[in-house]
Amino acid sequence: MTYRSVKETAEKWNITERVVRQYCRDGRVAGAYLKGKTWYIPADAEKPERKSRVKKTSDDLSGCLVLEKKAGIPGGIYHKIQIEFTFHSNHMEGSRLTHEQTRYIFETNTIDAENEAVNVDDIVETVNHFRCIDLIIDQARKPLTEKLIRQLHLILKSGTADSRKSWFAVGEYKKLPNEVGGKETVSPENVPAMMKQLLEDYRQLTSVSFDDLLDFHVRFETIHPFQDGNGRIGRLILFKECLRCGIVPFIIEDDMKMFYYRGLQKWEKEPGYLRDTCLAAQDRFKKYLDYFGITYKDE
Repeated sequence: MTYRSVKETAEKWNITERVVRQYCRDGRVAGAYLKGKTWYIPADAEKPERKSRVKKTSDDLSGCLVLEKKAGIPGGIYHKIQIEFTFHSNHMEGSRLTHEQTRYIFETNTIDAENEAVNVDDIVETVNHFRCIDLIIDQARKPLTEKLIRQLHLILKSGTADSRKSWFAVGEYKKLPNEVGGKETVSPENVPAMMKQLLEDYRQLTSVSFDDLLDFHVRFETIHPFQDGNGRIGRLILFKECLRCGIVPFIIEDDMKMFYYRGLQKWEKEPGYLRDTCLAAQDRFKKYLDYFGITYKDE
């Protein structure tokens, strides 16, 4: 029997010496044996086929997000959504953190704020929004409930200056009347009944269309059930329900916010404003999916 060295075998098989040694240690090279510190490999030994790598992601977005979140995979679609969704949704509501600062908080759990004052609530709500996204990923395939909606609010506003105010209900519906865009919203005493009706109507749908999701979103924002944070909670719900219903989700980016606000206000008379804005946002999101090789139903 003629034998070759690790180096000779590596050159023959066009792989590294390290991989050859690993094959031998794993018992994948028939007839190879170790004497002292030297491997003797039969000259006619065949190169083992490389094992198929376990896929770290799923082909569909919801499954991919669950797997990447659980495995802590950096640089993927989960990573992308955490940063983009959190930055744009918070920035629309007045956060002064930059996109780079948001990314830095997510990736390092620290903030680069040299020579500038940073609002503590902006940091707290950024971290909290990351946790909200984790929750909607975990709950993506489950039915939407009031409990989940209140839980999202509890996470988003915990630890903020608002949470220390006696009149501010964290994780519960508002105690005081509020307005949005200069318009009155549902009074606090009527919020519980209106929310129950909203969810009941939604559950009655046998199938959920894109417009159904937008209609739910408008009704939620019109009710404005919480003292603050309604926009972000509403957009988190919208993203979650897109995942559940197999509809490509979307992120309303900061440059779209005026079109988005107009769409909310004009929904009853002209639904095309909000629909077109959200479809444009969806087209942007599809570019993310294309880049990461995630399949979706193109409607």
